Amino acid sequence: MKITDVQAYIVRQPEVSLIGDGTQDSVIIRIDTDAGIYGLAEVDSAPYLVKQAIDMPDSHSAQRGMRSVLLGMDPLATEVIWDELYACTYYYARGGAGMHAISGIDMALWDIKGKALGVPVFQLLGGAYQRRIPAYISILMPQTEDEVKRLVDYHMVKGYSGIKFGWGNLGEDMAHDLKLVRAARKALGPDKLLMIDIAMNWREYKPALDACHAYAQEGVYWVEEPFRVEQPELFAKLRDAVPLNITAGEELSSLQEFETYLQKGCVDILQPDLSRCGGLTIGKKIADLAKRHQVPIIPHNFKSGLLMSATLQYIASLPGARYLEYCGQETVLSRSLITEPVVVQDGYVEIPDRPGLGVELNMDTVARYRV
Repeated sequence: MKITDVQAYIVRQPEVSLIGDGTQDSVIIRIDTDAGIYGLAEVDSAPYLVKQAIDMPDSHSAQRGMRSVLLGMDPLATEVIWDELYACTYYYARGGAGMHAISGIDMALWDIKGKALGVPVFQLLGGAYQRRIPAYISILMPQTEDEVKRLVDYHMVKGYSGIKFGWGNLGEDMAHDLKLVRAARKALGPDKLLMIDIAMNWREYKPALDACHAYAQEGVYWVEEPFRVEQPELFAKLRDAVPLNITAGEELSSLQEFETYLQKGCVDILQPDLSRCGGLTIGKKIADLAKRHQVPIIPHNFKSGLLMSATLQYIASLPGARYLEYCGQETVLSRSLITEPVVVQDGYVEIPDRPGLGVELNMDTVARYRV
């Protein structure tokens, strides 16, 4: 079996706001083979940059277009392809959108492999430790306490394990942030998880320390990405000093970065995003590292059901997986990009057991929003 084509589709809703909502647009990767089997994946990145990395013509041996590298290769040789892509794009894809493109390609290849062998991807990753997973709902932090209560009341009727509020204006006014956190805890009650994603907006250690202690008093389960991720020393220092969990991982885009975070004790929970970290090929190696350091993984997943399908296959293969991040942004792409949306029942999500990643694109949605 050989790769015959690689395409990147950009889909985008008509109006895009400058907020932390990655479901407003997306890039979908499709890889075709001469056996008639194709693979799909979604990338949480800058769509136009990912597409350019795939479509660009070759420049020289370390700066090739990814499509030209892939044509004619055996799609089942995921490890070989990953190494070849990395070598042939070394000038521009060791991180950022270039690595994100490699990640999407890798996930699409695993989709092909599962379909070719007639098994779900989790079987290829070593088997399923669990076939369903409790979910928490993940949404943007609003500006008012009343809106916080409204969102909690609206979402939590589905039985989620908890709720994560993130981005928005968090980090700009710590006193106001604490009011919002208190409003969320009051609306949730004492028994549900509450997580806060600061979106790397804290700039000084002492105010971050004070905020974490205040959040701990409100029963916050974790604080996510308190600082910019190129400051692992601050992560480790804060983690050692506070009673709640410190988490990160979605911005890391190399195995070496994950190893650094684990070795330095930066996080209590690791949150790789499969569409940024190198795909399932690297995700499996991250899982091995995390297991060695006894750090649990709760993957980042803030996109449509297409990325969620790959995330669920990965979660199935993780021993002791705790939760699925379920994106609560109700945009047209987040809810209709695949033919059978991922649903939450009594707080749980079933892990697809169909071959490959187990989902298909809704081509009507793609046709309507493709640019």
